[in-house]
Amino acid sequence: MSILADRNTRVIVQGITGREAASFSKDMLDYGTKVVAGVTPGKQGQQVHGLTVYDTVRGAMREHPADASVISVPPGMVKGAALEALENGIQFLVIVTERVPRKDVIEVLEVARERNARVIGPNTLGLISPQVVKLGMAGGPVEDVNKAYVPGHVGIASRSGGMTTEIANLLTTHGIGQSTCIGVGGDPVVGSNFLDLIPLFHQDPETKAVVLFCEPGGVIEESLADLVISQKISMPIVAFIAGRFVDGMPGIRFGHAATIVEGERGTARGKVESFKKAGIRVAESFSDIVPILKEYL
Repeated sequence: MSILADRNTRVIVQGITGREAASFSKDMLDYGTKVVAGVTPGKQGQQVHGLTVYDTVRGAMREHPADASVISVPPGMVKGAALEALENGIQFLVIVTERVPRKDVIEVLEVARERNARVIGPNTLGLISPQVVKLGMAGGPVEDVNKAYVPGHVGIASRSGGMTTEIANLLTTHGIGQSTCIGVGGDPVVGSNFLDLIPLFHQDPETKAVVLFCEPGGVIEESLADLVISQKISMPIVAFIAGRFVDGMPGIRFGHAATIVEGERGTARGKVESFKKAGIRVAESFSDIVPILKEYL
């Protein structure tokens, strides 16, 4: 079973006539995702990979009811596109655009919360449930997806889109399949993070363990450790924390925009300590992920 989306999820793509969106729309269609229409203002009536383009979400939804939208528009237009989708009943947004103004993201997330909608991103490659559904750019073209991702029982949530595929490929190489794999987005403010996703994985009967790819900065990992303890989440969680060298180089910024350290909060060292207290296994090296998982599986 996948979380967030499945083979019945109907998808529109906002910004579909852009080069990037047109490319990943084809990849989604080839993978079997039910992409039903596209939206680009001023492009009404055009066709992209056999999909009709509409000027508005309302127009697209009138002819092609949908559950989810993948948004790939310029940063300054993301808020308008996302709010239009939410106002027309879309319950799940995947925002692949990066460098979206933080205040715009906060406004979108507030409206989504009011409407009980879920947002992945911004600055995400999307998500994939192997041989079920793919939203966004996760994994690339079908031939690449099928090499890296295979069905199984391990979920992946990563702060790096590229590392989502790297972890999946590592697991696949060692005969471990995946349930749902999600790039949460690398910006300081994102919709769904580890705190939102771990409970969903925990409720999924097909997910037996989860791998997290973490980075320095932010306090989501420390908060997740508190959540695991308070809610007594027993599902095995294996975390790999990249960039531990950052702790020894104060004042230097690395990686994503979310790599912001506040004293001891947000440091790789602090995340490791919090995880260990919560019973979350920390892989000392990338290759350690597999043997730890095999202990559980």
